[in-house]
Amino acid sequence: MTPIERAWYRGSRWLTLLAPLETLYRCIVERRREAYREGRRDVWQPPVPVVVVGNLSVGGTGKSPLVAWLARWLEDNGWRPGIVSRGYGGEAESYPLSVSASTPVAQSGDEPLMLAQQTGAPLAVDPDRSQAARWLIEHSHCDILIADDGLQHYALGRALELVVIDGVRGFGNRHCLPRGPLREPLSRLNEADALIGNGGVASLTSTDGGGVPRFSMTLIPTAWRHLMSGARYPIEHPPFGLDTPVAALAGIGHPQRFFDTLDALGIPHERRAFGDHHHFTLTDLPAAPTIVVMTAKDAVKCTGFADERCWVLDVEAAPEPAFVEWWAERVENWSRH
Repeated sequence: MTPIERAWYRGSRWLTLLAPLETLYRCIVERRREAYREGRRDVWQPPVPVVVVGNLSVGGTGKSPLVAWLARWLEDNGWRPGIVSRGYGGEAESYPLSVSASTPVAQSGDEPLMLAQQTGAPLAVDPDRSQAARWLIEHSHCDILIADDGLQHYALGRALELVVIDGVRGFGNRHCLPRGPLREPLSRLNEADALIGNGGVASLTSTDGGGVPRFSMTLIPTAWRHLMSGARYPIEHPPFGLDTPVAALAGIGHPQRFFDTLDALGIPHERRAFGDHHHFTLTDLPAAPTIVVMTAKDAVKCTGFADERCWVLDVEAAPEPAFVEWWAERVENWSRH
């Protein structure tokens, strides 16, 4: 966590000095939003339903695991889902870029490559998500699209908005950038279709989102995966000896969540936190014989130099049953129309 992030979530008083910049930021955000509402900026409405999975705050909340869950659920229920992403951290020669399980991470970005490997669904990245959506519809015959982290990309029309919230950290000091972690004011929650708290909804007040349905989900560890061989082992029985030191590497939006999961699994470890989307190199690995465990998002950036000591903790989103029922009703409605 960077110093400014620590200040946001600890409620540091010096952040009041940034109040004028927050006011300016909010003004810019609102004017941009009004431009789309009033038709002064174009919005492309695809001929298929678009489900936007996003968040209101800077940093990781668990969006990508939920995107993977949605894609698998849709495929299991007879749909042909496609995934649209910004491709943050990647740089392709041209866009849109079709991402498969073997696409170089330097081109795709870490989260798109991870999602392609986890779901097998057609996936396209483009800074202009509308262009990625058009490409998927034309080339992959998708009948529904999931936009990963597209809440503020208003040029792409959407049928449903799911806002994922960190159930523990919440919205920090509840201010907008740069005074706080919010990309948009909390009033934006009122326009969403559902709020999903990763780890619960205790961080939401009774007025957050008004009457918008709210659900919870958890991230469930599913397997230990050997990074070099791809072999998977039951989560209950770590395949590496705990008598050897373990280092946990995390270059995600909220590394503490990963470390807490390892604690819950009874894995003693040295914590090594990096910035979100960190570009890992061989020098980031500890010296042998230390065992290395990492997230799936980080693993896609370490494949090229990983050795026998490197393991991945795979996790999956587990939405509460009430959300699954709510989601199925919406999808059934699209089927009828």
